[in-house]
Amino acid sequence: MKETSIRVADYMTEHHQPIHCGTPLNEVVERLIHDHLTGLPVVDEHKRVIGFVSEQDCVKQALEGSYYCNQNARVNEVMQKDVLTVSPNDDIIDVAQRIINHQPKIYPVVENEKLVGIITRSDILRALTKHSTQCY
Repeated sequence: MKETSIRVADYMTEHHQPIHCGTPLNEVVERLIHDHLTGLPVVDEHKRVIGFVSEQDCVKQALEGSYYCNQNARVNEVMQKDVLTVSPNDDIIDVAQRIINHQPKIYPVVENEKLVGIITRSDILRALTKHSTQCY
């Protein structure tokens, strides 16, 4: 029996320093490594999500940049523009099912068209494990 829903807001990481369009890719790589993340949302000046950059995008650009001697790439040149997002009020169970079907490792959390955080597969797993005594 489901007593209450487990909301994304309860397990997301609030995002205080998003990646902005135009950020040099080397800065993005430093953030990914420092924060132990596999990707980050990219926002415009109004904190609207306009893209997503992953480790894979950075690796690809690093290889191409080395080959073509172009190490000055910007995040907007390599980011993915079709981004799946969730709301802070979304149920963790629903997001877990999306992960099974779409397999992103990180979802940007968006409220009123603005980035308010991220939720990772690890966050979702933590929520599911914490509430594993409940039947869904």
